[in-house]
Amino acid sequence: MITKACFGAKRGAALGATALVAIAASAVPGSAAATDGDRGNPDHWGVITRNTIGSPVAALRTGPFGSFGVTGPTARPPYGRGSLGIEVANNSTTLSPPSEAAHFGNEIDFYGDPVLGLRQVGFHVFQTGENVSYGGPGNLPNIKFEINPNLTANPTTYSSMVWNPAPLTASQLNRWSPYLDATTTGTWFLTGSAGTTTGCNLTTQCTFQNLLSALNDGGAQPVIYTAGVSKGRDNIWIGAVDGLRINRTVYDFEADGVKIRRAP
Repeated sequence: MITKACFGAKRGAALGATALVAIAASAVPGSAAATDGDRGNPDHWGVITRNTIGSPVAALRTGPFGSFGVTGPTARPPYGRGSLGIEVANNSTTLSPPSEAAHFGNEIDFYGDPVLGLRQVGFHVFQTGENVSYGGPGNLPNIKFEINPNLTANPTTYSSMVWNPAPLTASQLNRWSPYLDATTTGTWFLTGSAGTTTGCNLTTQCTFQNLLSALNDGGAQPVIYTAGVSKGRDNIWIGAVDGLRINRTVYDFEADGVKIRRAP
């Protein structure tokens, strides 16, 4: 199976990719327990076409290594030798806004899992100084869960639950970041009317715990549709992500597939 997610010829040779191995959400304590165990269908990971706009790249690759002059653990991917490479442009489409969007994830295996069962979420990112110059220190990729928020005060059955990482320090640029914990750093928001109802929207973003509290409103429990990594629609960004963590499982993106690891 070819999983290269390059759209159009302008960057067709930018990143290599191969077959993926499906992954799993981990069990968590409490009433909102999620399924634990490996989900082994390699066909379930790739570009989520509904949410991909323009001609972006979202592909498994080797590296990046460096940047030049950088040595030690931060000069290589945190797991193995590969990562998920992402490239998006800004003024490249005829749409409004004209920017691209990339969304790489799994539309099958997290379907129906409890949002309130999320306990650990995060990743490592390769961020450059150029990306900061394109869109500021907060110009970073996201973790996105498409969910049914099941809000008592709102009949909507769809929203995107999005994590915006906190800006990295200058010493963390042009190399691999440490693990960025989405449950304790950065901010979250819900798209659409669910964001308005909960108060956790793009304008007034929330902490992870505040968002879960807003979703736990005493009615039906919110459930996950999909899980993945996204970027756009906003600024140019060219970089990579590795070590995506969901609960007790770390997803190691490699050029020859996605490896499943237990979190330390």
